[in-house]
Amino acid sequence: MVSSSGSPRVDAESDFMRARRHQVLSSLAARMRGDSDTTQSMSFDDVVAALGRRAEHYAGTKVIPLDAIVGSVDRMRDFDRRFRPTSTRSRQRWERLARASRTGEEIPPIDVYQVGDYYFVRDGHHRVSVARSMGLKVIEARVTAIDTFLRPVGIGGREDLERKHWRRIMLERVPFTGEARAAVAVDEPTDYGIIAETVEAWATRTMHAEGAYMDKKTMAERWYAEEFVPVLEMIEEAGVRGPDERPAAAYLRVAGERYRLIREHEWNAEIMEAVRGKSRRRR
Repeated sequence: MVSSSGSPRVDAESDFMRARRHQVLSSLAARMRGDSDTTQSMSFDDVVAALGRRAEHYAGTKVIPLDAIVGSVDRMRDFDRRFRPTSTRSRQRWERLARASRTGEEIPPIDVYQVGDYYFVRDGHHRVSVARSMGLKVIEARVTAIDTFLRPVGIGGREDLERKHWRRIMLERVPFTGEARAAVAVDEPTDYGIIAETVEAWATRTMHAEGAYMDKKTMAERWYAEEFVPVLEMIEEAGVRGPDERPAAAYLRVAGERYRLIREHEWNAEIMEAVRGKSRRRR
């Protein structure tokens, strides 16, 4: 609970100054760490663009956790990621809301978009800021839920969004499902583009050799079964996969080494031996 002096006006002023002080200290600490993602508000548009928007529906008025509110529909200038004021620009409005909250006035629900377990404010930024400063855990909100192409999990900052963006583009080009979809996960965002190009090139060569068309679904299934799985088994047997290297990353690295060494797309024991020798020399 926040302290009270008996004067809502004085307490509201103290609330604002305390929130500003915490924001300044948090910003300085993040700057010293070189980690601005922990203090900057997440952009709803950036998140939805990365994940791919499918549909939306109104989910009604709910009580939602304040800690789950991570950003805004608008690019916020007046608040950081935890909705602490970043300047004194909106101080008067902020303090009016704080006084109203302290005197028990009815505060209308905020409006938010929900993306998985994350919430983004459409209207009510000051109400969220005041509620947080007063130590509240929940807030009433009118919720519009957004359905996305990728699951909205593991989003902590810009790097995560970039990875989601590239993964979504890859899956739109090559619609992996089930086990294959999980197996092609990588850490480097642009590797997803390389995977998509690799699969499409393989499909082009295969269609040319077979003289038959292959749709995207068939392309994804056949590349995984006929190329990725057998090659990954060869990589494991040859001992050229790094201890912490993801399967798809190992495939891309070894495939790149193979092509630079051999200049062909064939897989055999001689090629793996050449790649293994190259890997040893690099160590």
